[in-house]
Amino acid sequence: MGAEYVLQMKNITKRYGETTVLSDVSLSVRPGEIHALLGENGAGKSTLMNVLFGMPVIHTTGGFDGEVLIDGEKASILTPNDAMNAGIGMVHQEFMLLPGFTITENIKLNREITRPTVLSRALHLKNMENLDMPAMRKDARKALDSVGMGLDENTLVKGLPVGYMQFVEIAREIDKKGIRLLVFDEPTAVLTESEAETLISVMKQIAQSGIAIIFITHRLDEVMAAADNITILRDGKLAATRETKATSLVELAELMIGRKGEAVVATTPRAQDASANIALSIKNLIVDMPGEMVKGVDLEVREGEILGVGGLAGQGKIGIPNGIMGLYPAAGEVKLFGKDLPLNDAANALRSGMAMVSEDRRGVGLLLDQSIEDNIAFNAMQINGDFLRKVLFATTKDGKKVRAHANEMIRQLDIRCTSSRQAAGTLSGGNQQKVCVARALTMNPKFLFVSEPTRGIDIGAKKLVLETLVKLNREQGMTIVMVSSELQELRSISDRIAIVSEGKVVDILAPDASDADFGLAMSGIKPTKGGEGAHE
Repeated sequence: MGAEYVLQMKNITKRYGETTVLSDVSLSVRPGEIHALLGENGAGKSTLMNVLFGMPVIHTTGGFDGEVLIDGEKASILTPNDAMNAGIGMVHQEFMLLPGFTITENIKLNREITRPTVLSRALHLKNMENLDMPAMRKDARKALDSVGMGLDENTLVKGLPVGYMQFVEIAREIDKKGIRLLVFDEPTAVLTESEAETLISVMKQIAQSGIAIIFITHRLDEVMAAADNITILRDGKLAATRETKATSLVELAELMIGRKGEAVVATTPRAQDASANIALSIKNLIVDMPGEMVKGVDLEVREGEILGVGGLAGQGKIGIPNGIMGLYPAAGEVKLFGKDLPLNDAANALRSGMAMVSEDRRGVGLLLDQSIEDNIAFNAMQINGDFLRKVLFATTKDGKKVRAHANEMIRQLDIRCTSSRQAAGTLSGGNQQKVCVARALTMNPKFLFVSEPTRGIDIGAKKLVLETLVKLNREQGMTIVMVSSELQELRSISDRIAIVSEGKVVDILAPDASDADFGLAMSGIKPTKGGEGAHE
């Protein structure tokens, strides 16, 4: 009789230097079970799977504490090859297919079937054998049938619809011999609704054959439809394990989000003024930003408010400011303070009174080789003609004004540096972020976008950046849209929070709305009450 569990991960702890990313996490999966693994971005799901697959990022950084058991026996999985030999496979969210090859060739890649030739027999050289295409096609056909795909196995992968590619990925894993456990990593993210339904029925068929499945997804309705059991991670710890039949969408949403301690910044809640003028009106915004596609956002931002925009990674929230500011191709209708704002024109967006602190401070936000003072003044010089003086017939930079202004910004934002002449690239992450904020403020904007303003900076710098935003809003009346993956930060300074899922606004919630409402919205489900309602 086989072991009760095909996989047991016991008390897994993983540290990167001083940072603990997984703390005492356990996960057990039975043969033929679909086990959902849930958690926000950064909850620890990827790290746990990296441990399971023996990824180099784990073993080149000191390994992990705890143990992994396969069929009840301790397993030493130090490489992805060890995982494959142990019968563990993965269906990736990013396709690992070769477009110029047929479906058969992709399914059998690195596991080709060969047959001897006269020459290979004579020379005893296996690498001179021929590919046994009929046998390979037979295997491919069997794997395709097992996932309910009637497509011809000789078809080239290039040009296949995205949904078909996902099923080819699954067929390839199914074809591997000795597969005990399959990990599905956000497998429905690229599928249409009907394809996602088909995939879930295929997963159930696979499970019925005795293969266990770990199902990683953010779509809670799919979890309820497919999973037998559910493990929820939060902040690198085990939040809960539940039987699907003994839980609900609301409880799962609540467990995923959870209260994350005290607010980062203490602010006084403000009553909403529904009659306030509209600072920014967005209708059917579409943005072609790879990995953050916006697929038809409707949104209104009121004058003088801080509007938070939240959601999971890859769902489109970051695409909104990047599209409006002209950094990625965009379409739709945008009005700023009642006037049409032409899209795909970054300079015009800046001239119109908007500024942005980008999430990509090293790639977009800063001139790393230039001084702090030149970084702070750059946009204002280029767009507004500030900090310039005439010398005879030439216009040149007014170095004294630039330095005086930079020193004032350094004082206000507590930028830790040797002087304003220090190169921006030599600063710490938190201080680089403060320089980005200083540059945006130097434009004297009426409307400010800040995208992931606290990413990669320490708690002290986070607090100062957020307090600066609140001060600008409260004292100068600046309208601010803050896009962030940190829900607790959004809740601590926002007046309202729009949640984006799959490229659209699902709901707009008050910062004190329940964890369950936020969790449901982030999963793409509009709560029945508590929000203002999504803009259809």
